Amino acid sequence: MARNCFQLFILSLWIPFLFSGCVPLAAVGAAAGAGAGTYLYINGDLKTDYHATLDEVWKACEKTIAGMRGTDVVPEKEIARGIITATINDERVRFEITYKARNLTTVAIRTGLIGNRLSSQLLHDRIADSLVK
Repeated sequence: MARNCFQLFILSLWIPFLFSGCVPLAAVGAAAGAGAGTYLYINGDLKTDYHATLDEVWKACEKTIAGMRGTDVVPEKEIARGIITATINDERVRFEITYKARNLTTVAIRTGLIGNRLSSQLLHDRIADSLVK
């Protein structure tokens, strides 16, 4: 009898996770990834932080778009954030650049309608290369 009660108790702890989908896992991944300085892929956006000012990152994004022969470039820059949309290799790409701290800027890239992680990763690599040079 005690064993059945214990098994029922353990099962009742897991039921909310079984029916909740991926939301708790995404929240845990966001908390772990954001502090480690790694890439975070949520809802089609690939995000990372760069240790550079907003203007430096903005210029690196523009250089990346030019290097990839982007067309239909539409920059929208504000004080602490900006969005650059462009067409690269017949795919719509959106760069969302956000000021986070003095020398810390977040960039979220969405490639295509629903997001393409590999393409976004390639663009992030090119931004990082531009910032190093």
